[in-house]
Amino acid sequence: MPNVISMKKSSDKKPAKTSSTQDSPSAMKVEFPILSGTIGPDVLDVRSLYKDKGVFTFDPGFMSTAACKSAVTYIDGDKGELLYRGYPIEQLANNAGYLEVCYLLMFGELPSPKQLEEFEDTVLSHTMVHEQVHTFYHGFRPDAHPMSILCGVVGALASFYHDSTDIHNPRHREITAYRLIAKMPTLVAMAYKYSVGQPFMYPDASLSYAGNFLRMMFAVPTQDYVVNPVVERAMDVIFTLHADHEQNASTSTVRLAGSSGANPFACIAAGVATLWGPAHGGANEAVLNMLEEIGDVKNIPSYLEKVKDKLDPTRLMGFGHRVYKNFDPRAKIMKENCDAVLKELGVADPALEVAMELERIALSDPYFIERKLYPNVDFYSGIILRAIGIPTSMFTCIFALARTVGWITHWNEMIGEADQKIGRPRQLYIGPKRRDFVPLAKR
Repeated sequence: MPNVISMKKSSDKKPAKTSSTQDSPSAMKVEFPILSGTIGPDVLDVRSLYKDKGVFTFDPGFMSTAACKSAVTYIDGDKGELLYRGYPIEQLANNAGYLEVCYLLMFGELPSPKQLEEFEDTVLSHTMVHEQVHTFYHGFRPDAHPMSILCGVVGALASFYHDSTDIHNPRHREITAYRLIAKMPTLVAMAYKYSVGQPFMYPDASLSYAGNFLRMMFAVPTQDYVVNPVVERAMDVIFTLHADHEQNASTSTVRLAGSSGANPFACIAAGVATLWGPAHGGANEAVLNMLEEIGDVKNIPSYLEKVKDKLDPTRLMGFGHRVYKNFDPRAKIMKENCDAVLKELGVADPALEVAMELERIALSDPYFIERKLYPNVDFYSGIILRAIGIPTSMFTCIFALARTVGWITHWNEMIGEADQKIGRPRQLYIGPKRRDFVPLAKR
């Protein structure tokens, strides 16, 4: 049904000084169709706005803009709800393994036992990478950040697997999805091994997805490595909780890159690059950096005072969320796994002691309660990864590993749309009006 909206010129004089509105009416009424999804708020369809009225919408950060249709993931930030293909994240994290969740995201339904077995066999049998990829790593400095290595290597996969990059071939798209999900743990583990000067460990298809990753990370050729089942379970849950999160910055980037017709490896590399930003995938790394800065439990009160001071730039990392205005539904699950891992490993680490005390104080302090600054998934995931022995610089790589299935699923969904168009955002121009060039001698 149509919706009539009255539009008037802004009284803000700053844009008026630098952008012409002479030919625009001071007010207009516009009718927009209202689109309704299966759940969530209705959406105004403004696609004809420029064609019919000669104006754009202005929405920095896309806070009120739906850029696509999607059937993959739904978030209700007010309720603290996250659904993968309609299934609550709590149910999936507690009852399904990561590869079962991958199947769900990719194909839309939970697999039968036979389908899951075939899916797992396919993924685990393709975890090796081309042998020349090993030499590719040696082109990087040993002290390079693992995310910079991952950006380059993921993009370079198009050079090794160019036999399946026809984006208009559904079978090619499926093969690429399998390859990325299968090989990303290997690439991430290789980035770690290269950074610490240890030999690369080949995958072991007899292990689980998470178990194989842990072995590639921590095993060495000189001795056997036994996967701790508690740590294995925690890693699998971390992968599940990070598998997708709707139209976040990296997923939107993958979609935007894919809209140009770029090959899928390039698109996923663009997602990796976006995830590297501290405001996105670097959040759990920022949590650990904050804990290091606090240093000791006795310093927490003074640190929180700085957080509460409006004039002080100090921020409490790992608390609150851009989307969730309630408790992050992933945080409770992550906390349970965090407690299990810390108990199992008995790790004595000052930073972990600071984290636990910081959590206790923040959850009982009216300042944080009133502002709904609850611990989010990044707070607990960083603690788990540190306890396992994974260095802070690797945190975002593991996030990228887990999110790869979400990226490739959204990319595949977009490519399959009949009316898919290249992404081309508009702008509110505030630069100089037209002016004539002045020769150098007359300036």
